This record gives sequence, structure tokens and C-alpha cells, in this order.
Amino acid sequence: MHFDVFTLLPEVFEPYLAASIMQRAVSNRLLEVRLHNIRDWATDRHHTTDDTPYGGGGGMVMKPDPVFSAVESVLGNPPGCPVILMTPQGEPFTQKIAMKLAEYDHLALICGRYEGFDERIREHLATHELSIGDYVLTGGELPALVVMDALTRLVPGALGDPDGATDDSHASGLLEYPHYTRPVEYRGWRVPDVLLSGNHAEIARWRRQQALMRTLERRPDLLKTAELTPLDIKFINSMQKEQPDHEV
Repeated sequence: MHFDVFTLLPEVFEPYLAASIMQRAVSNRLLEVRLHNIRDWATDRHHTTDDTPYGGGGGMVMKPDPVFSAVESVLGNPPGCPVILMTPQGEPFTQKIAMKLAEYDHLALICGRYEGFDERIREHLATHELSIGDYVLTGGELPALVVMDALTRLVPGALGDPDGATDDSHASGLLEYPHYTRPVEYRGWRVPDVLLSGNHAEIARWRRQQALMRTLERRPDLLKTAELTPLDIKFINSMQKEQPDHEV
């Protein structure tokens, strides 16, 4: 997978790209990231990328010309891949969207700063707009890293465990089941016996039921869109009889 990232702060990305899963993916040539400083395409001697908004108001707005010039000089006109604008006005980023975007070999991310973007960037350059939550950050760099991290985990071979990405919370539409490791007993708290049994069918059933229970308790809204088997539905119904406060 290849990312072209357009930002005013390329140095923000470098430490994260040099660590953990993303670093291994880059080293193994599963991931390529090119960082582009939008300021390099500003034409005045101060390399200005923002200006005051027409109509008045507080804050500064990112100018269209450096952003268009940066993206089109790197990706062509029109760009040859999806161009994603990181903005709190965008579509909420979910695992489902991550899996859809992971089908592309090449993506571009634009990170904003200041008060926002000139609307012409949104209307005539971006093909997608994404938000990582209902809150406002100083810029789009952290959201871009979130998107890149989530998509890298879906690249075949990027994770040590080939099933790791499919077992994660939200990957199946449910929250993930509980995990335990050594020691078997810690401060009187014992690992569930089923996980020590060696019975893989029983372990799989326990994990599925735990995922259903955890989702019902913490995020019952997810059950409305999760892919559920008849056995899942039967189990959820039995849990709801025991805990009538939880409704799907």
C-alpha cells in the first residue's frame, strides 16, 4: 500500500513511521509513505499557506493554490488515486470504511491546519472526507496517522499473526473477547478454565459468546449491523432475559 501525505508538519509522522508495525511494513516493502510539505508549493517568499476568511470571522483558512499545486504536481490532474481530506466534517471513520479503503493500492491524505480549508479544496480536489470523532484537533496529522495505522493492519503480511486483524474489535462487527496470559492465577484471579482445556471448539464458542456479551453490555448499537448466526441470536436473547436493561 502506498500513501502520499500532504501536510504542513511532515516531521510529525516520522517517529511513528519508524516504530512497531508500520516500521516493519515499510522495511518489508508492504508499505510506502511519501510525505509532502504543502508549504513547498507556496509561491510567495514567506511560503504562506493560509489567509483571512472572506466575510470576516476568527481564524485563518488554508489557501487553495498551494494545496491544489502540491497534490496535482505529485499525483497528476486529475489525481490518479482517492484524495482523502481529514476534517471533523467528514464521514466518521470506522473499521468498515478501513476495510473498503484497504482495497486501494494508493491513497492520498490531506492534513489541514488553522480554521479549515478553502471550500474549493473540498469541492474540487478531495474525493473523500473523513473524521476520527466528534471533537476538534489542532490539525489533520493525528487523524491521518490513525487512518494509516488502521489500513496498514489490513495489509496482508503486515501483522505477525495472519488472523490478528480479523480478530480485532470491530473487525467482525463485535467488540473483541477477553484475553489472558501467564500466570494462570494472579492475586487470586484465575484464567477461565475453558482457555486451559485445550478444547479448541469450546474455546471458540466461549470467545464468541464473550464477544457477544461484551458488545451487548458496552455497545449494543453494534449488534444491529453485526453479522449474527442463529446461535448468536439465541444466545443474545437468553442474555437479554437475564439482563432486561440491555435492548438491541
